[in-house]
Order: sequence, then structure tokens, then C-alpha cells
Amino acid sequence: MAIPAGYKNILDNLTTAVLVLSPDLKVQYLNPAAENLLETSVTRITDSTICDVFVESAEALKTLLASSKNGQSYTKREAEFMLVSGTRFTVDYSVSSIGTEPCDLLMELQPRDRLLRISREEDIISQQETTRILVRGMAHEIKNPLGGIRGAAQLLDRELDDEGQREYTRVIIDEADRLRGLVDRMLGPNRALKLAPTNIHEVLERVKTLLEAESRNQLVFERDYDPSLPELKGDKEQLIQAFLNIARNAMEAAFEHTDRSASAEPPTIMFRTRALRQFTIGHHRYRLVCRVDVIDNGPGIPADLLQNVFYPMISGRANGTGLGLSITQSIIGQHQGLVECESEPGRTNFIIFLPLEEKL
Repeated sequence: MAIPAGYKNILDNLTTAVLVLSPDLKVQYLNPAAENLLETSVTRITDSTICDVFVESAEALKTLLASSKNGQSYTKREAEFMLVSGTRFTVDYSVSSIGTEPCDLLMELQPRDRLLRISREEDIISQQETTRILVRGMAHEIKNPLGGIRGAAQLLDRELDDEGQREYTRVIIDEADRLRGLVDRMLGPNRALKLAPTNIHEVLERVKTLLEAESRNQLVFERDYDPSLPELKGDKEQLIQAFLNIARNAMEAAFEHTDRSASAEPPTIMFRTRALRQFTIGHHRYRLVCRVDVIDNGPGIPADLLQNVFYPMISGRANGTGLGLSITQSIIGQHQGLVECESEPGRTNFIIFLPLEEKL
């Protein structure tokens, strides 16, 4: 289908991605916005089938063919496309018929990833704030009576002459101290941040060194760093603790994946850093943000646990305390950043966003 020059000029200047398909679903035209979204060019894919551009379900392709035959328009919400390069993204798209049956089809694609990510981040931030309020309230209700129990046990200990009976009071004191320590850990770091220019790669290298010692060099590390990243204002020691909590979980998950065959890849963690421009974290937009990916090749996090991994006392391991990720979220939150998690069998990715410049 040849598009009149006047209409083509309009389509070329739209920010909405537009494709024109023939009745047999071959690409006849796409505008610059579609070229950018689909990571291709009009000269490369003209007369290629839609399946050569992105992967859609067989049912969706049948619906496209049916629309060409009967001339009916329709809209599909939050469809997930996968490009030939492996890139995945979510779009809303509308299909309209052009001409007589069988019709050419006009597809309009609206990317949804940014809106979905912002919505997801707002949920995470709300979850984090709810958790913080809950833990603070619980800490107050636990620590007050614990102080009274411990004090009473100390007084009783001084009054007792029988060493056997004093052993019981010491158990009470020790357990009260243990519970107080647990509550303090749930609250996270209780000191103010000591902000200073910090190189994120120095933080990651320190974490790598610590885990290499813990794993006795049985863990494979891969690094994909962006050397152009500037320093950020952060508390180096607390950031080391935050990334160590994530990476230690990743290491344990990788080693727990014991059903690897001799030919399978060994337990592996990748550290990747990238700079993101004009990026939104929560309600604030930043000129420059550091993205850090901590990726392991363990068994993955169960879907029913994935949405709750940052809550305190939630753990997927029998011997886990469920505090590490909650503390990490708190530390990164104090740095105005955010932690997200994506997981599937054989690959779990914790994504950390940290501002490199002041918010706009």
C-alpha cells in the first residue's frame, strides 16, 4: 500500500508508533517512532512478515488476520512483545482496517513499560513506608516490656544465692537481649548517613572480595561496568552492607541450585552498571541515575514470594532471617533510591537505582 505523501508526513511526525500491514501481515510502512520502538528500520523490514519483527501469540496473529478479512477494529491492552534481539516490552495497541476487504491494517502501539514501572515503584515505595511504620510500632510495643523483663530478671539475679536458679535468670536476660537485637536489626541502621563522594564500582568490588572469601573462590563473578559513571553522594559502608545483603542471597541461591549437571554452568553472579538519563524514581525525576543489576543463575524466587521479598521476616530459605533485603531496601531508600526484583527459573535480577544528581 502506497501512503500519500501528505499522510506520510503526518505519520512520520507522530510520537505514537504506527505500522501498516498488508492483508497477509507483511509490513508496508512504519514511522520513525515505530522504528525506535521496534529497534529496526523501514528499509530493513518492508515486506517482512510481522513475525520477523516481534513475537506474538498464534491467537493474536489469528485475530489480526480476522480483522483484515472482516474489517473490524479492536484494541489489545498490555500485550507483551519480544523482539528478535530478545528485548521484551509491554504495549497497548489498536488495529484499524484501511480500504476494502481484505483490508490493510493500521497498528498504533503505545508503550506501557514506563507507566507500569512508575506504578510498580509507587507500590514498592508505599510498601516500604507501610513496613517502616509497622516495624516501628512493633518495635515500640516489644522493646518496652522487654526492658521491664530484663530489669526484673537482673534484680532477681542479684537476690538469688542458688547458682542453679541464677542460671534461669541469665537465660531470661540473654533471650531479652537477643530479641532486642532482632528488633534493632528489623529497624535497620539507626545512625545518620555519612554522605561523601562514592564510587559504586569500589562498593561492588568490596562486596566481590568478601563473597570470594566466603565461597572459597567456588563462585564465578562476571562484571559489566560502565566506566563513565560519576561518583554518587552516599554512605560507602552502608552501601556495601546493602549490596552485600543482596549478593549474599544471590550466592546462597546459586549454590542451592544443586541439580546442575556436570556440563551446566557453575554458580555465577553478574554485577552490571549503567547510567540512565532523565529517569523517574517514585515521584521524582533525576537527570542521571545509576542502575546496578545483581544477577544470579540460581533456581529463581517463587512467584508467590516475589511480591513480598522486601518485607521483614519473609525468606525463601529455611535458615533465612528475612531481614537482609528489608535492611537493603531501607538503606537504598535513605539514599533516595529504589530496589526492584525480577525472577524466573535460572535467573534472578535485583535492580538497584541510585540518583547520581539532584532531582529536577
